[in-house]
Amino acid sequence: MNTAELRELIKQELPQLVHTDPEIQELILRLSRQEFAPKQQTEDRFDRLFAKLERDSETSNRRWEEQNRKWEEDNRKWEENNRKWDENQAELRRMREESERQWKQHSEESERQWKQHSEESERQWKQHREETEREAKAHREEFDRVHEEIMAMNRKHDRTVGALGARWGLSSEKAFRDALTSVLEKNFDIKVLNVTEYDDLGMVFGRPDQIELDVIIVNGTLILMELKSSIDKAGMYIFERKARFYEQRHDRKANRLIVISPMIDARARQVGERLGIEMFGDSVLVESLENI
Repeated sequence: MNTAELRELIKQELPQLVHTDPEIQELILRLSRQEFAPKQQTEDRFDRLFAKLERDSETSNRRWEEQNRKWEEDNRKWEENNRKWDENQAELRRMREESERQWKQHSEESERQWKQHSEESERQWKQHREETEREAKAHREEFDRVHEEIMAMNRKHDRTVGALGARWGLSSEKAFRDALTSVLEKNFDIKVLNVTEYDDLGMVFGRPDQIELDVIIVNGTLILMELKSSIDKAGMYIFERKARFYEQRHDRKANRLIVISPMIDARARQVGERLGIEMFGDSVLVESLENI
């Protein structure tokens, strides 16, 4: 019988022999003790192992619980830090918004004050400029008025001298009349017409002769004038007859009769007042001709 057959035979017979043959049982036990620990020893070893495992488990559980507590503490601290962070962020936002609001308010107030100051400065400057312009205008007007008065006095003086000259033959009557006419036209913006007509019936001088009158027609109003260097009583009567001749010739009533002369005789003035003739010593003294 070879080894393989023997091994096969042992496999078939050994289980039955272990249960029935005490010697075989003792042999198996003796052989197993060499390789395996006894039951009590094995149980003790398992008990120690389980105890160690249990201690290790408890240690692990304690460590795990400790770790959980640390994690919970860390989470709590993290949450607390997050809360503080959120609070800090909210406070920073509030402070930034408050700073922006104050800056905006300050900026608006500064802009308002600057605008108000600019408007006030501009108003004062405008007022000062207007006052300066008014004063300058008043000064110019006063200067012009005084200058015009001086020039008018000079012109009046020249006309008076001219009248004296015309009276004594030193200057022509026509030149003096032209000077008075120029003053009237300049002062009243009118046109003085020198009209010469022939009195064939002799109404003025008692015999046929030429009649010369100065005529102004303004706004439909007729004004007859006599411009002379001097006039006496007879001259005043002659002017009144020339005016009536003109009215009859043109079938129109004169609105005003005016004599302008720097030398009006006292008796001539009485005649003029009785005949309703306006008398002036100079053309600048004539009442307004604009609103007749």
